[in-house]
Amino acid sequence: MPLKVCVLVGSLRPGSINRSLAEALIRLPDAAEHEYHFADIGSLPLYTEEHDESPPETVVALRELVKSSDALLFVSPEYNRSIPGVLKNAIDYGSRPYGESVWKGKPSAVIGTSISPIGTALGQSHLRIVLAYLDVPLMDQPEAYIQWKDDLVADDHTISEASREFLNGWMKAFLGFAGHHKGVMTPS
Repeated sequence: MPLKVCVLVGSLRPGSINRSLAEALIRLPDAAEHEYHFADIGSLPLYTEEHDESPPETVVALRELVKSSDALLFVSPEYNRSIPGVLKNAIDYGSRPYGESVWKGKPSAVIGTSISPIGTALGQSHLRIVLAYLDVPLMDQPEAYIQWKDDLVADDHTISEASREFLNGWMKAFLGFAGHHKGVMTPS
């Protein structure tokens, strides 16, 4: 049974390498049969408690997308060795009001790419801490710290031959983890 996956990209930049990676990941052979929806986190206002009672439409849309999804795929750059502000803002909106978090129990995976040799390792670490606090089941292994190379993702959203097997295996592991957590069997 196909899974509905909410994809959260932590970069708003046109031509974002993390958006390119996300687009390519969902087109890999072991990922293609599932349904993917990209969350619009760029249109969210900055979080304030005043919005808890009467959230803006963009916040309602984010919360509904996450609630209706079977799993979450976080694809994010690392800013100053941490989580991009726009992604943290979206996470904060989804966790409020207190006791009504939409993140709780959603099986998830974290990945990202950077020109750095360690990819987004520290940003992923910080994101994992936040998600663990919110009771989000996270795929622990395999980890993926991807160093961006100009040939990693082609214009047609295909992943280079050098990285395709590893990233297809990573997506297969994530979807298996999500399916197992949701009680949905995915092909092994």
